[in-house]
Amino acid sequence: MSEKNPLRDVFEAIADPTRRRLIRMLAEAEEIPLHELTEQFAMGRTAVSKHLTILKEAGLVADRKVGRETRYRLNAAPLREVQDWVAHYSKFWNENLRRLSQILEDNER
Repeated sequence: MSEKNPLRDVFEAIADPTRRRLIRMLAEAEEIPLHELTEQFAMGRTAVSKHLTILKEAGLVADRKVGRETRYRLNAAPLREVQDWVAHYSKFWNENLRRLSQILEDNER
C-alpha cells in the first residue's frame, strides 16, 4: 500500500468520530502505543485496533513494533485531499456569505 494508492478512501476513514478522535490524538504526539490509545476510549483494544486498521488502510496511520508493543503515528499527507475538497466548497460559502452581507446592508439603508 502506498500513499498514492490507499486501500481505503480517506473520506470513508475520517467519517467515523472515533477515528477522527484517534487522528487528533496522534496529531498531538510523535507516537502513541496501542494501550495508551485504548485507555482513552470506552471500548476494547480490539475495537480500537479495528479503527486504527481502517486509518492505516487509508494511509493516515503508520505503525511499528517496539518489542511486544505496537506504536502508532499520524501520516497527515492524505488529509490534503480533504483539505482540497473543503477549499473548493469554501469558495461557494464565501460567495454566498458575501451576497448575504450585501443584501443585509442594502436592507439597512
